[in-house]
Amino acid sequence: MKVPRDVRRIVSLVPSLTESVAATVPEALVGATDWCTHPAGLDVARVRGTKNPDLDAVLRLRPDVVLANVEENRAPDVEALREAGVAVWVTRIETLEQAFASLERMFAHACRTDRPAWLETAREAWGAPAPGPRRTAIVPIWRRPWMVVGRDTFTGDVLRHLGVDNLYAGHADRYPKIPLPELTGNRPDLVVLPDEPYAFSADDGPEAFPGLPCALVSGRLLTWYGPSLTEAATALPAALA
Repeated sequence: MKVPRDVRRIVSLVPSLTESVAATVPEALVGATDWCTHPAGLDVARVRGTKNPDLDAVLRLRPDVVLANVEENRAPDVEALREAGVAVWVTRIETLEQAFASLERMFAHACRTDRPAWLETAREAWGAPAPGPRRTAIVPIWRRPWMVVGRDTFTGDVLRHLGVDNLYAGHADRYPKIPLPELTGNRPDLVVLPDEPYAFSADDGPEAFPGLPCALVSGRLLTWYGPSLTEAATALPAALA
């Protein structure tokens, strides 16, 4: 199913894409997941989660296009929507450069609108190389069991641009389960603790890494691709410092 030439109704199944559309063509956004928390006060129909969307609810919204992501959404849900006659635009984003290019294509070909000014602002914000010596880090995303960011991830590439090298970037898995003694034994320069998907906080996370510097960061700034990228370019270096 091809995207129609005139797109007036968009359902987004990806929080960062929801924020991107809401900042660009808010009048076209008619549906989003329960996890789509930005912008604040977003008033659209909710269609459950990214991994378990209510497909009937999506279809009732009569979207011209549904926005999805290969990592965040399940292939069977994408195929079911396509079989129902809905155009589904699926993004694959593993690097900052892919984010900028993919968003530009999405707005042009899936949303049928001009490139937003914020996208160019975000690209410019990430143009300068990171100053200072490089550091190593581990990036836990869950505990019980402990899971960390591994290979080929947007998160890892964001950190790389900030002068921080993920110690598990060469792991065979994208989100490997690693025993805590191995994580602490690697003696990274930094432990990066985002507040999503696991809500690490000052009282939940740093105590597991005694003697290691821990940085509590916004998961939205570390993992989302959209308007948040501009803020992330300045807020993340401050948090990692």
